[in-house]
Amino acid sequence: MKKSVLRKAEPYLWILPSIVLMAIFILIPIVFVFRMSVSKITKAGLIKGFNGLENFQSVISSPAFAIVLKNTIVWTVFVVVLSTVLGFILALLLNNEFKGRKIARAIVVFPWATTLVIQASVWSFIINTDYGALNTLLKTLGIISANVNWTPTPEAYFAWEIACGIFVTIPFVCFTTLSGLQSIDSSLYEAATVDGANYWQKLFTITLPLVKPSLTVATVLNIIYVFNSFPIVWTITKGDPANRTDTLVTYLYKLAFYNGKQGQAAAVSVIGFTILLICASIYMYSTLKKGDD
Repeated sequence: MKKSVLRKAEPYLWILPSIVLMAIFILIPIVFVFRMSVSKITKAGLIKGFNGLENFQSVISSPAFAIVLKNTIVWTVFVVVLSTVLGFILALLLNNEFKGRKIARAIVVFPWATTLVIQASVWSFIINTDYGALNTLLKTLGIISANVNWTPTPEAYFAWEIACGIFVTIPFVCFTTLSGLQSIDSSLYEAATVDGANYWQKLFTITLPLVKPSLTVATVLNIIYVFNSFPIVWTITKGDPANRTDTLVTYLYKLAFYNGKQGQAAAVSVIGFTILLICASIYMYSTLKKGDD
């Protein structure tokens, strides 16, 4: 009797350390942020009682919030979609046999292995009007005769930040998808070739359906990482001018540490958490529904 009880309890004992760590480092901070979002917070960070939805009302009524929310959606959609498409194409290329394939894979992983702050700093140097590498290269090639201002507007700056985000995200999608491609049995392609299938028919009938799980995992994780990404925007523009290049993460950082509005910063954090939760719920529902069908 005791042995059977121990056997039933054994799996829970093994996962108990993980549950404890998740509670300490994830659940408790989330609860604390939710508490802060509905509390009056002093500039010293002290909680001074419940104030209902006042922090949320202050955030949503701010003219900057609409700009920041739009920027966050544009940033997430463009980086995730374009990096997924380009990463998948690159994975298809690296899955082929060719001389120097290992070197090519090593080169592709460099942007992912380097910290985002360094990557953003490099991109900031490249597009600099006065001494940027892009202007220097184009003048050396004789394409331009004078320096070009590549960031004349906040929108142009934001577009360069999106380009940087895509560049550093492609390796993650590429290698996640590549792992799925390498698990596909080559006999499937051989059978399709015998049946007269061309490259595109193999791609849409064999490759895409079988690599879909890996691509789905990469996309979902990508949405979470990109939505919460801080270093690129902060390193290149710090969200300036006038919040025109801010995302939710940089905006709440400014509210908390620049303006001393920690309650409003917590409210922005809760709003971002809610958006991600809704997106994840929709994804899980659609996935489970397809599984049931």
